Amino acid sequence: MIELIVTLDRADPEPLHRQLERALRDAVRGGRLTAGSLLPSTRALAGQAGVSRGIVVEAYEQLAAEGYLVARPGGATRVATAAHPAAARRSAIAPASVDFDFRPGRPDLGLFPREAWLRSVRRALGEAPSERLGYLDGRGVPELRMALADYLDRARGTAADPGDIVICSGFSQGLKLVGQVLHESGARRVAVEDPTQPETGDDLRAIGLEVVPIAVDESGMQVGDLDAADVDAVVVTAAHQYPTGGVLPPERRVALLAWAERSGGLIVEDDYDAEFRYDREPIGALQGLRPGRVVYAGSASKILAPGLRLGWFVVPTALSDRVARAKLVADLGSPAIDQLAFADFLAHGELDRHLRRMRAIYRARRDALLVALARHLPELRPVGASAGLHVLAWLPPDVDEAAVIAAAARAGIRLQGVGPMSGDLGRRVPATGPMRRGGLAFGYGLIHEGAIDAAVERLASVLADIRRVAAEVG
Repeated sequence: MIELIVTLDRADPEPLHRQLERALRDAVRGGRLTAGSLLPSTRALAGQAGVSRGIVVEAYEQLAAEGYLVARPGGATRVATAAHPAAARRSAIAPASVDFDFRPGRPDLGLFPREAWLRSVRRALGEAPSERLGYLDGRGVPELRMALADYLDRARGTAADPGDIVICSGFSQGLKLVGQVLHESGARRVAVEDPTQPETGDDLRAIGLEVVPIAVDESGMQVGDLDAADVDAVVVTAAHQYPTGGVLPPERRVALLAWAERSGGLIVEDDYDAEFRYDREPIGALQGLRPGRVVYAGSASKILAPGLRLGWFVVPTALSDRVARAKLVADLGSPAIDQLAFADFLAHGELDRHLRRMRAIYRARRDALLVALARHLPELRPVGASAGLHVLAWLPPDVDEAAVIAAAARAGIRLQGVGPMSGDLGRRVPATGPMRRGGLAFGYGLIHEGAIDAAVERLASVLADIRRVAAEVG
């Protein structure tokens, strides 16, 4: 007689035939009953489990209907050959694998203002007109566009018309929407800073645009190279160049705007973290000087949390209808409740309060990082430390950036190098000038102030080991 151990709980309110179905189904999924395995007859299993034969018949019939079992009239019942054990379920949360995380451009999510945001969500749900929960136009809810126009004009010096603001799911989507409209209008080449984040070039190439790198020095993009580049648009981080931290000086800002007027080109101003400044006065947005030639781009990713997926593009009036239509086609608009909550958050001054708090915290971390670098790694040259969420430190010429990144990872330190951001956005070019040497972008959004010195001290040991091995090989 074929025996099969199944456990049924008569005190469980779940019917016995359902318990039996679940036990057999789990046995197949878990691999205890393999494809082709012979099962006891209904009469035999009923005797073994101490239940009526009808319960087993009902369970077998249900599992046969689901494809787990096959049975021939008057014949044996087997596990179907199509049934395979389920693959081991992977955890949805990746375990932490580093001791010190210096990845740049990431805010401290543990300091997200949950209570203030929850109040805004509640007010938004309680006060918003019912029609805001329906399908909207591509621009976004009017409450958020009006609140953003007020905030950006006040805090960033823009000249934003709520009718020209398009709410998107972040900078990447907004850039694709603008690029798509430009491409449909005949644009073919777009300039980007070199170095910059590789995703910018990836997004532009994905919609068929050619990406043209323009070199960056200590003062940001060398805008004098734009005429020779023969481009239709340019993406620039004027207030805080990513990753070098350079601030575009007045003469280059004037030259950039003059290029746009002269060529008919468009400037996309990525104002990704200008709200965080420590040792200098705020730099107003380019858009405020030439609203018809500049697209202003911002998002909640650095100032609040990237998981909110909230971005905003202030688009020249001549393009705003087409960008809004492109957004509508892309996804029918961003979530309305999130937009309404952010509008309330802005209107009640919560963002201003949050930014004041975070500036003090990030400044203390920035200061601790600079002190630790000076103490343990004086050969590194930090730049662009006056604002933002990271400091770029140039490596000495004899130290290979990729080797440092790999060795640091093995030592439990997560870093990002400038190499993948250089050249043709990810395709590394030969080291030919001061901006081509290796560098490390130290983000301080994810690491607490008290851990910074120990992290840099450990990194100093990593560099010492690299140099020792190189000397022994040499």
